[in-house]
This record gives sequence, C-alpha cells and structure tokens, in this order.
Amino acid sequence: MSEKTVTVEQIGSPIRREKSQRATLVGLGLNKMHKVRTLKDTPQVRGMIKKISHLVRVVEDK
Repeated sequence: MSEKTVTVEQIGSPIRREKSQRATLVGLGLNKMHKVRTLKDTPQVRGMIKKISHLVRVVEDK
C-alpha cells in the first residue's frame, strides 16, 4: 500500500518576497528555479503549497 504523493515544481523566485515565503520554499525542499520535489500528500504539505501557490506548480503524475 503506497502513500499518496504530490509533486511540486518551483516556478517563481523568492526575491522581493516575505521571508516566511522563502522559508516555506526551503521547508518543501525547494530553493532553485524549476527544482522538482515529490512529497507525501499531507494536510501540512498542502497548506504550505497553498501559502506559496504563486511560486510553485503542482505537477501531474504520469
């Protein structure tokens, strides 16, 4: 039984953004443009994605 995952890609720069948004990117494991990470699909991760939805994109799994 595999856990659900969500794949996110950073599409925006944290330059000239609030420090908390940069910290959220780092918390998701993103720190460079176009970096992709696959994370567990938990309410905490979904909340972090929602907070910085203008900086990341959810990639559809194939």
